[in-house]
Amino acid sequence: MKIGIIDLCKQIEDPRMNRKKVHKMETIIYISIAAVICGAQSWNEIEEFGNAKIAFFKSRIPDLEFIPSHDTFNRFFSIIKPEYFELIFRNWVKQVCQEVKGVVAIDGKLMRGPSQCDGEHTTGKEGFKLWMVSAWSAANGISLGQVKVDDKSNEITAVPLLINSLELSGCIVTIDAMGCQKDITQTIIERDANYIIAIKENKKKNYQLAKQIIDDYWDRDEIINRVTRHVSENTGHGRVEKRTCTVVSYGSIMEKMFKKKLVGLKSIVGIKSERTIVSTGEYTQEVRYYVTSLDNTKPEEIASAIRQHWSIENNLHWQLDVTFREDYSKKVKNAARNFSTATKMALTILKNDKTTKGSMNLKRLKAGWDENYLSQLLQENNF
Repeated sequence: MKIGIIDLCKQIEDPRMNRKKVHKMETIIYISIAAVICGAQSWNEIEEFGNAKIAFFKSRIPDLEFIPSHDTFNRFFSIIKPEYFELIFRNWVKQVCQEVKGVVAIDGKLMRGPSQCDGEHTTGKEGFKLWMVSAWSAANGISLGQVKVDDKSNEITAVPLLINSLELSGCIVTIDAMGCQKDITQTIIERDANYIIAIKENKKKNYQLAKQIIDDYWDRDEIINRVTRHVSENTGHGRVEKRTCTVVSYGSIMEKMFKKKLVGLKSIVGIKSERTIVSTGEYTQEVRYYVTSLDNTKPEEIASAIRQHWSIENNLHWQLDVTFREDYSKKVKNAARNFSTATKMALTILKNDKTTKGSMNLKRLKAGWDENYLSQLLQENNF
């Protein structure tokens, strides 16, 4: 039995004083998510949307007499602990996903709007930068959770916190070069998952070692037992693209080769991307290197997982920036973090709706126009 958003909200502590509670916590959250689905971005817009749809909300929220003011929305999302609201989100995601399998991509994103200077939040002061690290299930097409990077810390310390909060058994966790750390790899292995992590030149010794291991096999037609290869080629948009994935595995000895800095390391991966423009014959080539806890028995699966990692950029970060205009938000601190979580809820609801074809913008417009469609999105089995 799935739990609705209203019931989930009732499970957490309301931070407001009883004498100041005019509207229930679940009422404020419910109206906010509905408004964000339909395009609202500010507290004023949420209030105006609620007033425009007052009959709609009265028919669904018992004892609702009037819509909270924009100041009420602002105050509520500013005082509620983001950890509480994030817990609502994660519990709700478990209801939506049931089970997470396949690739879980982890990546950080700076919320540029909340990170702009103003009189209160200036460069160097606490709360100036709002950097969030998110986990994305490529198979489910859903954000699994997020963690704020502390002012006096960085993504390296935030990633293990996020990983430990998720059910990742059997998954492949993909991370960019920030994940090439002992603590991060150890946390992933302890969660009964595997990893594929990019390795860049700023990690000079590890990068050179990985490059040396892979480069010996690029041009060899003969592949020995510890090396496997997968080649894919496609044509489109006036170009031909060829991708060669080479996986070299020495098993557990790999950990010693990298001086035990990467727990569970078994293989090195090289991805060679070759592109030819059909009309001009222009040719370009790029080579990227990765470390992984997977062996070399399934190079096609590894190549696919690496490509799926980019879905967090295309399907989460891009949508947040372009469709929901997150970078233009002027909210700060708790309000910015909590509104980001509400936005991810709205995005997930819209992405999981299969009844309306078309862009995310079209779905948001339709939800604002058609109350039956909005009701369909907000019904209990979608929460």
